[in-house]
Amino acid sequence: MFRWKLVTPDLSKYRTILVFDFGIRRIGVAIGQDITGTGSPVGVVSNSNDGVDHAAIKSIIQEWDPTNIVVGMPIHTDGSPSKMQEKVESFIEELRRYKLDIDTVDERYTSIEAKKALKMARAAGTRGRVSKEMIDSAAAVFIAERYLSSG
Repeated sequence: MFRWKLVTPDLSKYRTILVFDFGIRRIGVAIGQDITGTGSPVGVVSNSNDGVDHAAIKSIIQEWDPTNIVVGMPIHTDGSPSKMQEKVESFIEELRRYKLDIDTVDERYTSIEAKKALKMARAAGTRGRVSKEMIDSAAAVFIAERYLSSG
């Protein structure tokens, strides 16, 4: 006689990552997790001359309770730093207030990939008008999935 053994996975070792695609006006936000290795769009956080909307970031952190933060790092095709890198590094320093581990991922082409994927979905009739906010959040999804697939 065969006996079934029920096994419950240890979910405490899985990560939930909060991902940011930094931009001068908007910061795309996604959430990702190890169990499926996928990311999902959350939306955008405003970024203006007054600074990043940290109240919105704090609210997202409270809602999702991530284990760590991932930020897309803008790097040129040849691997050299971009002009935006300094701004992203300053943003990362601001994120340290949340006391979470922070990793970076090469974000090259994620906005292009996101725009293409959303336009294809619109052409297929599964999505309406594509906004800049949707592209920013979708780019964060691509960053999340790149990070999760890297191990």
